Amino acid sequence: MSKVPSGATAVDVSVLVDAARAGDEDALTDLISVHLPLVYGVVGKALNNHADVDDVVQETMIRVVRGLPGLREPDRFRSWVLAIAHREVQLHLRRPKPTSRFDQQDPGAEPADPAGDFAERTVTELVLAGQRRNLVEAARWLDDDDRRLLSLWWQEAVGELSRAELAAALSVGTRHASVRLRRMKVQLEATRMIAHALRASPRCRDLDGLIRPWNGHPDPLWRKRLSRHVRGCPHCGRYERELVAPEQLLYGVAALPAAIGLAAAMPATASTAPAAVWGVIRDVFSSKVAAGGAAVTVALGGAFTYAVVERPLLGTEAVPVIVSSPTKPGSGMASGAAQSFGVAGSSAAPSSAALAPPASGANGVVAGDIYVAPDGSDGGAGTIEEPLATLSRAVAVVRPGQTIVMRGGLYRPAEPVEIRTSGSAQQRITLTNYGAERPVIDAGRVPADKWMITQSASYWTVRGLEIKNSRSHAYVCLACQYNVFQQLVIHDNVRSSLTLRDDGTIGNQVLDCDFFNNRDPADPGGVGTGVAVKFGFGEGNLLRGNRSFNNANDGFDFGSFASPVTVEHNWAYGNGINRWGLPSWDSNATGFRFGGGAPVRSAAHVARHNAAWDNVGSGFDDGGNTGAMQMINNTAFRNGGIGFKVPRAAAVLRNNVSVGNASQAVVGEGAELGRNTWQAGDGGAVRFRSTDPRNAQGERALDGTLAATGFLVTGTDLGAAMSAGG
Repeated sequence: MSKVPSGATAVDVSVLVDAARAGDEDALTDLISVHLPLVYGVVGKALNNHADVDDVVQETMIRVVRGLPGLREPDRFRSWVLAIAHREVQLHLRRPKPTSRFDQQDPGAEPADPAGDFAERTVTELVLAGQRRNLVEAARWLDDDDRRLLSLWWQEAVGELSRAELAAALSVGTRHASVRLRRMKVQLEATRMIAHALRASPRCRDLDGLIRPWNGHPDPLWRKRLSRHVRGCPHCGRYERELVAPEQLLYGVAALPAAIGLAAAMPATASTAPAAVWGVIRDVFSSKVAAGGAAVTVALGGAFTYAVVERPLLGTEAVPVIVSSPTKPGSGMASGAAQSFGVAGSSAAPSSAALAPPASGANGVVAGDIYVAPDGSDGGAGTIEEPLATLSRAVAVVRPGQTIVMRGGLYRPAEPVEIRTSGSAQQRITLTNYGAERPVIDAGRVPADKWMITQSASYWTVRGLEIKNSRSHAYVCLACQYNVFQQLVIHDNVRSSLTLRDDGTIGNQVLDCDFFNNRDPADPGGVGTGVAVKFGFGEGNLLRGNRSFNNANDGFDFGSFASPVTVEHNWAYGNGINRWGLPSWDSNATGFRFGGGAPVRSAAHVARHNAAWDNVGSGFDDGGNTGAMQMINNTAFRNGGIGFKVPRAAAVLRNNVSVGNASQAVVGEGAELGRNTWQAGDGGAVRFRSTDPRNAQGERALDGTLAATGFLVTGTDLGAAMSAGG
């Protein structure tokens, strides 16, 4: 029997129900496959993306399978399933819950609702800008019944439920359900005004005085007091005119299915159902859903997740450059606690660290919100005593303002990681190593058609990780904004180490990272890039203090990116050399390629104090880019191609050094030149303090910055300074 589409009629479903009750396993499988995503939609929003979502959905489906023979009205199967799900949510919320680290918030954050914090259940775990953020905060003030009703109404608003099905889930008639919805919406509008007034800047002085004795915890008494003030206050009451209808805010929020592990976790008590029923779950988990016109890949290996589909914010916002500095042992903690945590400098370094390539120098934190360790369990509380086992689980439960801390050792995930939850300018999310320990993610088991880490979230700081052996790209950030990637070591992948791409790639920083040894045996010399910013546009992106080396193809690639990228104090070397003995090798790898791709875009990139040496191809190549680039104080040394290959760009080239290359420079007529070594024809007269690269290619400084070196230093104002402070 073929699968029934999600829009199946009551007649279709009743036929399946009759067949399933008669023992048709295919019919039962079809019923489950059609209705499982809907159950996840309701339960997921009601339980705040919590680990218990899987348990409640599991219990719901078990009760559906067990109760199917007794269903008297087959045409009401959908409503019956929703009623069971709604009842299971109610039972779950009444049970006492152990305290978990996930339920704790940062001191600067508003306290969570102990009854379940349904604000984020209903919309997402993401902290959203503007009025979506307001809606999230407002829902926390609702009573339990209104929160559960909001969950069902959300499904109705996006077309997943009819009013009759919503009413059936509540076990009331449609007229009564409509009355309850109207009452809930009145309460929601009142609490939205409260949330708006509390977040206003500057805030009403009278409101400040009123809330002085308030403990910050949303409750009915304070809801009544604050609502009375907001309605009667000319300053606060004006917010009512600014509120957008909640239906418009909910549009574009898509529920995604849950983790792939649920089917395997089905208990023996569910064995009355055929194995194919639980196999359907895996099909759902590996599918894709379209939301707001964008394809959103289902996240695997963690928990129920949400995606909010919004257009990128194509503005500019300054992000301060993160200056590397080692974390002092016990910083911000009592010394005794620091010792018990095994802080930076501990002699118990994982064995994998000794095998790693040049050290990143990253010194992480010793106190965070969510801990991950190779010997942890995703059923744990995420504390340092009970860490999680996978990064997938950690990124699924993290909240804005929190820090994920990864302990040292080897992680070997079998599924990719998807980062969807965004922070904010005020509450960034941090993913970092612990102390001086090095977490190493070996992506060798991840399928070849998957990227190890895919990020579509903004306002993250990711630092101190090592990632290797991806059979595709290791780390890809899609339309990301205001992220910092710092002191990462990413190597030995098939396609690239780190790629930032697509329209809306704005304000990201890549700092003090090493990218190397990427190659594709299936395309020897043609594939294998260090770091790339490609295929899109977006202002304010910066690469500083990075090394990209020994890759099969280009070190730095900016193909088909239409906005200026600032590239300063980076080194590219040894790219394009066949270090793997691959047959039919063909590489023209450059150190820095500022164009190329399809189509070739015109972008005014800025390149300052970069150095390229011993690459098979050119040191610096415009790649067909015709933009007004600035190339100032860069050095090309001993490359197999042209030192500065800029035949098409309307570039400004000043104070650059090109020495020992197959050809020193090819520059177009539209370029503006000043004091470059090839202009005087005496490039060979340039004197470097050292031409021995071993120091520059060795370990970084203790703070993760480029090693101090005399290599390629001229002692004048010509060429790269070879240090970030030069």
